[in-house]
Amino acid sequence: MTNLLEFISKLNAKARRWLIMLLDVAMVLVTIPISLLLSRSNLAFDPFSAEGLAVWTGVALFSHLLFRYSGFYNTVWRFASTPDFFRIITSCGILSLALYLATHAVSNIIPQTGLNERQFIVFFLVAFTVISAPRLIYRYLREGAGWHSLGLDRRSDRRKRALFVGKPDEADVIIRFAEANVQDGNRIAGILATNDDVSVGTRLRGVPVVGSQPRLREVLDDYTKGTSSIDLLIFGQGVEKELKEFSELIRIARQNDVPVVQFSGFSQVPRGGKMVLEAIEMETILRRSTVPTDVERLSKFLKGKRILVTGGAGSIGRTLVRRSLEMQAKSVLVADISEFGIFQLKDHVRQQDLDRLSCRILDIGDRQQFTRIVGEFRPDVIFHAAALKHVPILEQNWESAIKTNVFATLACAEVAAECGVPHFVMISSDKAADPTSMLGLTKRLAEQIVSALHYTKRGPRKSGQKRTNFVAVRFGNVFGSDGSVATIFHKQIQAGGPVTITDRAMTRYLMTIGEAVDLVLMAAADSQTRTRFDDFSVYMLDMGEPVSILDVAETMIRLAGKRPYKDIQIKFTGIRPGEKLHEALSAQGEKVISIDVPKVFGLRTGLFNWHEIAWTIEQLAKAIERDDKKAAVGAMSKLDRPIADDGSEPVSVAV
Repeated sequence: MTNLLEFISKLNAKARRWLIMLLDVAMVLVTIPISLLLSRSNLAFDPFSAEGLAVWTGVALFSHLLFRYSGFYNTVWRFASTPDFFRIITSCGILSLALYLATHAVSNIIPQTGLNERQFIVFFLVAFTVISAPRLIYRYLREGAGWHSLGLDRRSDRRKRALFVGKPDEADVIIRFAEANVQDGNRIAGILATNDDVSVGTRLRGVPVVGSQPRLREVLDDYTKGTSSIDLLIFGQGVEKELKEFSELIRIARQNDVPVVQFSGFSQVPRGGKMVLEAIEMETILRRSTVPTDVERLSKFLKGKRILVTGGAGSIGRTLVRRSLEMQAKSVLVADISEFGIFQLKDHVRQQDLDRLSCRILDIGDRQQFTRIVGEFRPDVIFHAAALKHVPILEQNWESAIKTNVFATLACAEVAAECGVPHFVMISSDKAADPTSMLGLTKRLAEQIVSALHYTKRGPRKSGQKRTNFVAVRFGNVFGSDGSVATIFHKQIQAGGPVTITDRAMTRYLMTIGEAVDLVLMAAADSQTRTRFDDFSVYMLDMGEPVSILDVAETMIRLAGKRPYKDIQIKFTGIRPGEKLHEALSAQGEKVISIDVPKVFGLRTGLFNWHEIAWTIEQLAKAIERDDKKAAVGAMSKLDRPIADDGSEPVSVAV
């Protein structure tokens, strides 16, 4: 038996399939004499006569075609389930009925004695048994003790011993998959149950429940320190939202060099799929509640469109690029000044999408070059993600902040209007609400440029051109983006510290890159459905509650297997120029409007006519020429106005 199963397991897929087909036909042919014997039939039948051989051949051919048509060979044996056995019952029933009808038809020509319904009922029962039995035996041997008892699990010695943390129902699925797929590389050695009603010592498919609440930490500590060594810790889906000890369990594992992953389902690939285990990100550890994506609506908005992304080599931009390609955009063009960023971009895009991606190195403030590119590419949507964003750096380099965040935004928006681009979406920042920094002031002015263009529909048009729909989307810090606190803290921890925080009480709104980008896409999709009566030029993303930056630092240190203030010091450096202790998503005088999109709001802000915008742009150009930062700040500060009582029409301001 051992040698036979080893031989079968080493065959390639095609050879194994043909072997199964021959076995099934052989089982059907064997069933005929067995059923006649069991039913004590007196049928005179010479199996080696010409007529007999014709009968054998006909039955074999018909049964083979029937089984293939029924889908017998589309299922891997070790994954055979109830529907597969029901298919066997149905096929054996059809085969029995077909033989019965064929026999009666032949009896009208050549009379037969000793045959009745009893023989065909026995044939059906025996056929189902002999065809099902090999599948059941093989599955038993491939799962659990059966396979182990035959010594066929030698490869499992090289598999990683894993502890599973989660619900027993999910553990049952993972254990069954792992035992049937030794090549997957993992073997569940124990279960830490998050259910209170599960007793320690209970076994699921031979795997013991080794711990339950409230002793999860103690049990994991024993395993990671060598009492029963493990190679991997696997969390179930959604555990981070239900388990208070989630972060502590990760800390214990990582402190003892045990990798930590989270089960997220099975990939859809040929021959049964693959268990997907994903790295646990900081946003998961902090229990950041993510927003489910309305994939259907986003796909409808992006499918078949030509997308241009400025700043497409940055963290937000490249995620916009990837999502647009995944949502079946016709083509995506990246416009970015960073040669190295564009070089790295291909690593963030799926191989099958690269033929729809093109890149151009350019300064988006170069109106002539940008006009030529937009005219050639003819985008349906421009996502304007290019910006300078680091608060302390921009306080010193304020001229660059104005040139990139204001002048370049103006150039891109006006080119979009002149070329008749249907949608222009600018990525803004929560720093634009009650700005205290150069970043905040320039982003607020960029929003006001977009709003003025949105409501006035300014810009020359060619005959038949549609007017551009201008919108801005405002959100806070993106966790894991280039230069975010996550990347800074990670480098500091890797270097042994200290981790630097400006103020103990500082908080920030945090969201994941993927979540932020999907909500930007959703805001863009929503904006095209708005009428002049419920219109918005600025959208705001709901980012939940602000997060303590000190908590983020302490959590990241613990998850690195270190102790805050002992192994890694935390140093408070004081608030830097332009920084706020606490950010706000909207300012006084702005009105947040609920819309029918989860986690997205419309934002009514004070509006300015184009004359006021143009005057401010002129003053900024003069301030840069004179190297007068104070004058630049003063000019931008004047563009601050609460919304009108009716929340719609701009109020003229003498300038």
